[in-house]
Amino acid sequence: MAAPANVVVTAPPDAEWVKIGLGGAARRALVGAKLYRVSDLRHVSQAELAAIPGMGKSTIARLRQIMDAKKMQFRG
Repeated sequence: MAAPANVVVTAPPDAEWVKIGLGGAARRALVGAKLYRVSDLRHVSQAELAAIPGMGKSTIARLRQIMDAKKMQFRG
C-alpha cells in the first residue's frame, strides 16, 4: 500500500551507511559528525575522519575503497 499523497516518506539518516554494510558504531559516528552520504566525505580529510570516535581503520579503508570506485577523494 502506497503512502497517501500528503505524506512525505524520508529515509533514516544512516540509510546509505546501512546499505554499504557499516557497523552500528561507525554509522552513529558518521551521522553524529553530520556525514550522511559518501559524497559528504569529500568535505573532510582522512585524518579528520580518523579522529572521529567510532571510526576504525577497517571502516576508513572500506570508505576509501568506495570513494575510489566513485572517483571521489577526501579533502586535502
